Amino acid sequence: MLYSPKWSKAKKRLSSFLCEPLRSRVDFQVINYRKAHDQLGRAVITVDKVEILSMCTITAEREEFYRERDIRAKSNQYNDDDVTGNLALQDQAHKMLKADGIYGQYDFFFALEKYFNSPIEELLKSSDALIRILCLLDRRIGKRTLLKMEETILKEHELIQYFYKLRCDVENIKVII
Repeated sequence: MLYSPKWSKAKKRLSSFLCEPLRSRVDFQVINYRKAHDQLGRAVITVDKVEILSMCTITAEREEFYRERDIRAKSNQYNDDDVTGNLALQDQAHKMLKADGIYGQYDFFFALEKYFNSPIEELLKSSDALIRILCLLDRRIGKRTLLKMEETILKEHELIQYFYKLRCDVENIKVII
């Protein structure tokens, strides 16, 4: 499933939310593989033209399959007819991937929809790392909010810590990470 509305409009809107010092440094790209069965590919966040986060659908789906298989093997309960149980296992595997920082392009699109349609105060409380990363790059987040986050940022995923440090660096906020 390709992103709807058009990615070019979404990218322009996303870029408009970037804080001023990062506008020329951070870029978002979506690469679709037309010959792939679902035409999905990957979404990428670059900083200074270096890929920091690649959200590849093929990699995410492969890893999800392996994790789901491992969960099934450990629980020793497999039933083709148990749709609810199978969906729960798939959801558990997907949550494990997100906790490890492995995302598909569809995760990025889901995060974008939530980001565009929710107030920033609500987004800051999100448990989704992609949404938290978008918030850290957002011009609506000020220095005081960034300073308040310093205590808890060490408990966050390393990707969130990276983008927190990047934002603090461009805002001339001294942090200990």
